[in-house]
Amino acid sequence: MIVAAALPLVADHGAAVTTSQIARAAGIGEGTIFRVFTDKDELLDACLVEAMNPGHVLRELASISLDEPLADRLTQAAEALRAHLGRMGTVIGALHGTGHRRERGSGERQAPGGREASMKATHEAIVELIEPDRASLRLEPGKVASVFLGMLFTRPLPASGDLGSSPGELVDILLHGILGAPGSAA
Repeated sequence: MIVAAALPLVADHGAAVTTSQIARAAGIGEGTIFRVFTDKDELLDACLVEAMNPGHVLRELASISLDEPLADRLTQAAEALRAHLGRMGTVIGALHGTGHRRERGSGERQAPGGREASMKATHEAIVELIEPDRASLRLEPGKVASVFLGMLFTRPLPASGDLGSSPGELVDILLHGILGAPGSAA
């Protein structure tokens, strides 16, 4: 409850957020925060772990109906994953930008299962979304999921002036390639 109330404040204020602001947002006394967390840094680390927690996006991916067309399923997945990455980036950027440095060696505060487990679970969730269309694919669903995630997590070069592709455009490129129909003007 404390971390849930703190997350939007941390995204807005970074490490400059006060425990008083967090307590008000959580509807508790400020002293209650320090009965749960030893100090503000521990609370900020808990916010960071929660922002990186893949559980939220995995539930969103699991809620996508397998009855929808593959393009729609993958577009919804891309939107959910981009939103998750955006939330993570906002919290990490706000904390980093205001001077909060997480101890890299403190293993007790890492996200459940760590980065590898998170990526594996995300990959498996995407495979499940692709699996119903296995018979119509040239590649097996696991490879399609890997290409999809690679496309989604790649950013355009800043110098290119490209703002990136929309989730729908990425899915269209994945499913139909970049070439136009033979004889059509590009």
